Formats: sequence, structure tokens, C-alpha cells
Amino acid sequence: MTRAERKKEHIEHALQTKQNRLTGFDDITFVHVSLPETALSQVDISTKIGELLLSSPIFINAMTGGGGQQTLEINRALARAAAITNIPIAVGSQMSALKNHDERSSYEIVRKENPKGLVFANLGSEATIEQAKQAIDMIEADMLQIHLNVVQEIVMPEGDRCFTGRLRKIEEICQKVKVPVSVKEVGFGMSKETATKLFHVGVTAVDVGGFGGTNFSEIENLRRKKTIDFFNDWGITTASSVAEVSSACSDHPIISSGGIHGALDVAKSIALGASAVGLAGYFLKILKESGEDALIEEIRNVIKDLKRIMTVLGSNTIEDLQKTPLVLKGDTYHWLKMRGMDPSKYSRR
Repeated sequence: MTRAERKKEHIEHALQTKQNRLTGFDDITFVHVSLPETALSQVDISTKIGELLLSSPIFINAMTGGGGQQTLEINRALARAAAITNIPIAVGSQMSALKNHDERSSYEIVRKENPKGLVFANLGSEATIEQAKQAIDMIEADMLQIHLNVVQEIVMPEGDRCFTGRLRKIEEICQKVKVPVSVKEVGFGMSKETATKLFHVGVTAVDVGGFGGTNFSEIENLRRKKTIDFFNDWGITTASSVAEVSSACSDHPIISSGGIHGALDVAKSIALGASAVGLAGYFLKILKESGEDALIEEIRNVIKDLKRIMTVLGSNTIEDLQKTPLVLKGDTYHWLKMRGMDPSKYSRR
């Protein structure tokens, strides 16, 4: 099977498999503020990832590319939506375009349709310095995402089986490329130990890519004759990932992703410690079922709703929202306690 055929299968299976919504956000409750002392017009949702200034913490996270005309049209629509709503967009892994020049157009379309916006390149952790530079140049990227997908590769019939030396490769890329580097998980969550290692070697931001959204173990199992079912429930939830990485790396930008559905999940992510929030499967489903105009409308609605939530909480800025009190319960509370953190610190802020 070619990479292009595999990309098409991934899109089809991602739309077929339902997100289980086991992100942990149902364990998070805001402490209501009856006297917020602010106004909707005063709310500023701009944020930063390193030195990159974002007009909104919401962005379209990496999805696809390299699957011929079908993925080109998806990326064209996503890029137009990003440009119209003024939010960043990340492309899917560009390795296919580095190996097959004919696939470049399915990524280049993003910069063509969004010439002035923030665009993020994407490669796997096996990438070389030269490949990283080529991926950045291909779309004139403002940031490079390096994705970690060990579970997906292990379940994938034709996937990688050796992952040695990946941290060193990431460090070398951070040292040699001219744009900030973010490292993202792809649906199985990130621990504080992993995040600490990544920040130590020069990564600008981590994207926790938590459990609860698109499940790439389920997707790859649909492509196998003999399934490896135990990985379908593997990982750290998005809420727990953001909280524990924030507990150890609060001075660094943290990106929340993995099953994010709407403004309330975005707000909870930020309150747990994220600076930005990536949405992928949620936006893709809207695009494929209802079209580009519906996607644009939904992005605008999420932005409006985030501002409404921040107004009710008396949070004029993203920094304010990161300090608003929360009460944690259930599995998320238990996870953090067992991992040596004090969940009650959120409620005493």
C-alpha cells in the first residue's frame, strides 16, 4: 500500500470511528463568579506560543496531506477557514511529500490559500535536520510540529518498530532550524517526564495530544487482520496530561489537544495550564458533513463562546483564565493524586 492510499484510509477511518469523549474534561468544574467585574468587550483572547503571537488560542491542528486530490481539497478548505477566521493551522505529516514530489501540492495549498496566516509544518520524530528544513520551506512555516506516535506505529501493519535516538534527533532539529519547534503526541497523552525532557533539549512548546479524541490505535486496528485491542484504551487523558505537564513545566507553552469539542473544553484546557488549544477531528467532521461555510461559522462560534465563558469568569485575558479556580473530581483527581500532585491547588487559586 502506498503512503497516499494509507492517508486516504486514515481519513475514512477517522470519520468512521467515534471520539469516545473520555478526555477527562467532565471531571473539571469552574468555580462560578457572581461578580466578574468585566465586560465582553474587554476580553482579549490573544496568546503566545514562544515568540509567536496568536489572535486566539484556538487553531486547526494537524490532520492530513499526501493523499492526492482528496487531501488537497480538505487542506484547501481548512486553510481558507483558518484565513477567514484568523487562526493558525497545522498540516499533517509532510514525509509523504518529501518522498514523493507529486504530493507537495496537497501541503503547499495551505500556504497558497492562507498567505498571511500562521502555518505549522509537521514531521515525525524520525525526521532528519535536512527533512525538517525542507518541510518548513515547503509551506513557509512559522513553526514546526514534530509528532510522537509510537502506539500508532506499533499497531500500524507497516509501521516503525525502532524508536531509539529520537530525543537526540529532536534536539538537533531544534538547534538547526530557524523556527520554533513544538512536539505533539497523537492521541495517547504526554507525561510530565516526557515534557521535561523535551523542554530540556530546546523544544519551544509541547502539544499533549491526550487520550479521548481520534484514536489511532482503533484506526490502525481497522487496517489489521489480527487486531491489537489493548492499545485502544491506552494513554493519558487530555485533562490529566495538561494538568501534570503544567505542574512540572508551567514556565513553558503547553498546547492542549485530543478530543476538544467546543469552547468549554478550550476554556478548561487553558485553566488547567494550556496556552493554546488545537482542534482536529471535531473540525474535520463538520467540514465533511456540513461543508466549509459551516466550519467557518463553528470556528467563529467557538471564539465567541470562549469570550462569553471568560466574561462570566471575570477573566479579561488568557493569563487571567489560567488562574481561575477549578474543582477537580473523579478519575482526573485520582490520577493527579497518584502522580504526586495536589489537585486542590486549582480550587485555592
